[in-house]
Amino acid sequence: MNKILAIGCIMLGMIAQAQINRFFYDYQFIPDSNNKEDVKKEMMLLDIDKNGSTYYSRDKFVSDSTSMAELQKQIKGGSGNININRRENAGQVSYKVTKSYPDFKTYLFTKVSMDQYKVKEDQKPEWKILSDKQKVGEYNAQKAITNFGGREWVAWFSTDIPFQDGPYKFYGLPGLIVKLEDVTGSHVMTLVGNKKIEAVATQSEMELPGNVRIMGMGGKELEVTKDQYKKAWKAYVNDPTKNMREMMMRNGGEGNARVSFKVKTADGKEITDPNQVFRDIEKRTKESLAKNNNPIEPDLVK
Repeated sequence: MNKILAIGCIMLGMIAQAQINRFFYDYQFIPDSNNKEDVKKEMMLLDIDKNGSTYYSRDKFVSDSTSMAELQKQIKGGSGNININRRENAGQVSYKVTKSYPDFKTYLFTKVSMDQYKVKEDQKPEWKILSDKQKVGEYNAQKAITNFGGREWVAWFSTDIPFQDGPYKFYGLPGLIVKLEDVTGSHVMTLVGNKKIEAVATQSEMELPGNVRIMGMGGKELEVTKDQYKKAWKAYVNDPTKNMREMMMRNGGEGNARVSFKVKTADGKEITDPNQVFRDIEKRTKESLAKNNNPIEPDLVK
């Protein structure tokens, strides 16, 4: 009987260690500094366990998980044709941020064109804690300020929640950051709820066939410094279709049947000519960049 009780205690301990503290943040942001009336919203998740934290978009996570399941099904089917449709609610925030405990080593996971990057953060937020206090939701909070990533930030942290963590790359205060806002009001993250969930096994990385490459799916991230990422970003801005053209050439040139591109114009017309496809992609990319000129971390895309 004692042995059974001992085993039971061990199992309970394992379950307790496998729990995740999930915090829900309402993220409101203004992508275009020239159109401040257009405020976007995204539900962001901050998952905290004994090893660290992960901050990411709920909608993107759900969309990616569903698309990956569909892709696996098509590859196993062996038909030779792979079709992944863009989902209506695929998420507006594509990056995620991880921090490892106890050193708070921080990484930004993001992509440029068809390449995925793991960008190592080399700075930590330097806080000035002020005496101002207020309620944020149900929590007693205190004010702190910092300069980070090219913006001035105001944080409200609560010692009611004993985690020295927060949304995006922010951490290091004597309690969880329950509200974070830059001084221009362009980016605001507010804690709106939390719960404990059971940790699930991480899905192993899926191997794609050698002739299949899908933007943002499969493959490993390239770990880089911030300076290396800035260089890659500038190259992309100057020539948005460079990676696609290089991929086509590596696979045998424009006449190779394994590589094909097609896009649809705003009026539904399908374009298949590679040169025209590239021109259309470049046009759309530059229009998108012009309307997304107010990033959360301006220093990273200078």
